[in-house]
Amino acid sequence: MSTILAFDFGLNHIGVATGNTTTKTCSPQKSISAKDGIPDAQALDQLVRDWLPAVFVVGLPLNMDGTEQEMTFKARKFGNRLKEKYKKELVFIDERLTSASAKEEIFERGGFRALAKDKGAIDSLSAVTILEQYFSEHA
Repeated sequence: MSTILAFDFGLNHIGVATGNTTTKTCSPQKSISAKDGIPDAQALDQLVRDWLPAVFVVGLPLNMDGTEQEMTFKARKFGNRLKEKYKKELVFIDERLTSASAKEEIFERGGFRALAKDKGAIDSLSAVTILEQYFSEHA
C-alpha cells in the first residue's frame, strides 16, 4: 500500500487530497495557503511528513482545446519543485473541469454560501477529482 498526495495548484490556495493505492480511495485535506503560487513551506513539509507519500500528483491546468497557458507553466514548476525537494515520483494529470465539478458538489451540499465561504474546500475537492483521474488512468 502506498499513499499519494494530489494537488490542485493555485496562486492563493493549493488544494490537497490523499489517496491509497490499494483501496483507490481519495480524501480531501486542508488546502495549503500560497502567495503567488508559492506554498506555505512549513505546511507543505508537515503534510509530507504526516502522509509519507510515494507519489505526487499535480493537476495540470490546460485550455479546453488542450493547449497550455500561463498557469500550466506555474503548475509544472510547482510539481517539479516538489519532486526535486522530496525526491518522490511526480505525475501530472489533465485537470480540465475539476474545479467546475468541485463547485457543483459544494453547491449541492450547501448552496452559494458554501461556495463563497471556503475557497480552499473547492481546491481540495478539485484535488480529489484529480486523484480519481489518476487512479482511472493508472489502474
